[in-house]
Amino acid sequence: MTSDSSEKLPEFKFSLTDQKARELPLGWAKQATVQDFPVSKNIAGVLMKLEPLGLRELHWHANAAEWGFVISGNVRTTIINPEGQYETNDFKEGDVWYFPRGHGHSIEGLGPDGTTFMLVFDNGSFSEFATFSITDWLSQTPPEIVAKNLFVDLSELKDLPSKEVYITGIKEKLINKKLNSSPLTHKYSLLSQNPLRDCDGGKLWLVSSLEFPISTTMCGGTLTLKPEALRELHWHPNADEWLYVISGKIRLTVFASSGLSSVLELSEGEIGYTPAGYGHSIENTGEIDCRLLIVFNSGVYEEISLTSWLSSNPDELVAANLNLSGDIVRKFPDKEEFIISQKKK
Repeated sequence: MTSDSSEKLPEFKFSLTDQKARELPLGWAKQATVQDFPVSKNIAGVLMKLEPLGLRELHWHANAAEWGFVISGNVRTTIINPEGQYETNDFKEGDVWYFPRGHGHSIEGLGPDGTTFMLVFDNGSFSEFATFSITDWLSQTPPEIVAKNLFVDLSELKDLPSKEVYITGIKEKLINKKLNSSPLTHKYSLLSQNPLRDCDGGKLWLVSSLEFPISTTMCGGTLTLKPEALRELHWHPNADEWLYVISGKIRLTVFASSGLSSVLELSEGEIGYTPAGYGHSIENTGEIDCRLLIVFNSGVYEEISLTSWLSSNPDELVAANLNLSGDIVRKFPDKEEFIISQKKK
C-alpha cells in the first residue's frame, strides 16, 4: 500500500484459512462475510466440506442468492422454487450451481471422497450460520402445529431434533420423487466447456446469465495463470470482483483513484476483493500454475482492459496523456492482451 494512504484504504485481502471452522462429524464450514472482511459489502463466501453421505440440511437464504463451485469430489443438490418446481442434480469438480434467493435446497456429499465446494452469495451481510434451516424452524414451532402440518401423531415426532442440525447424514439411498421439474436448470458444467479466453499465459472459464439463464445476479468462473503471467490491468464497470486462491500465489494490485492504491500478496486459502470500477491486475508470483475462483455480483460479465483502451485511441492522444514519445507509444500492444505471458513481458 502506498505510504500516504495506509489509513484511507480498506484491506482488500482476507485469509479464509485462518477462520475457525464450524465442525460437525460429517462436515465443516468456514465463512467470510462483511463482518470479518469489511470491504466485501456486496459478496460473501463459504468454504464447505461434506463427507460421503454428509448432508447440508434443507434450508433457504432470505437475503441472498447462492452461487456454488465444486472444488473437488462429487455432490448432489435438491431445490424447489415458488412454483413448486423441483430439481435434483449431481455435480463433479468444476461444475457450478445457482440457487435464487429464498429457494429451498439441500446439498449432499457423495462417494467415494465426499466434496469440497465454495458458496458465494450476492450480499456481504449474508451469514451461512444464520440460515433458515428446516430443523431450526420445526424445533422452534409448537409440536402440535408441526404434527398438524405433517399429518402425523404428536408421538411420532419424538425424535425430531430439538435444535438446528446444520449438517446431518443420509441413512438411506435417495429415491427422487416425480415432481414438476424446473424449466431453467440450476446446473452448469463449467470446465466441460471451452475456455472463454485461452492465452499463452493462462485460461479463463467463465459462465454468465447468457449461458446459464437462471444465474441472474451472479457470474463467475476459474482463472489459471502460468508462472509470471499477468492478468493485465483492467476494471469491471458493473460488478465487484471476489477472488479465492484455490492454489498458487498471486500479487493483486488495486487502484482506488485519488492517489490511493494497494499491492497485496495472496496465497492458497486467501480471498481478494476489488470493488466495481477499481482498476486492478493479477500476477502469478509462484513457481507453479495458480488457479483462482473469480465471482462477480452481476449476471452479466463486463470488463475494460488497459491494452484495449489504449489501443483504441490515436497514438498521439495516448502519447500526450502519458508524456511519452509517439515512437514509444507505437510499441504498445495494438489490441487487448487479457493475459500477458512470461515470454511477452
